[in-house]
Amino acid sequence: MMGTPSGRMRRTILEWLKDPAAHFPAPPGRDLAETGVTARAVAAKLGVPRRTALAHLDFLTRLGVLRTRRGWCRTYYRRDEIRIAEVARVFEKGW
Repeated sequence: MMGTPSGRMRRTILEWLKDPAAHFPAPPGRDLAETGVTARAVAAKLGVPRRTALAHLDFLTRLGVLRTRRGWCRTYYRRDEIRIAEVARVFEKGW
């Protein structure tokens, strides 16, 4: 799943969201690590349509590795570090 082109895209999104301020422009007065990043910003960075980025973000959200927050008429995505650590432990143990 993570070796496919879409899997690489999802891995890239997770890497960018580790330090969103380094990868996305921050609106004045907002901390991207706290508020998160919109699907539009992810799509622009990936160079894909917003709908494609949204599909990847929704998949990662359903997996539980991203959290969403609604605000300012948008949905913001950020990593769920606790859930990512839990998933990593499961894979280290070999399922």
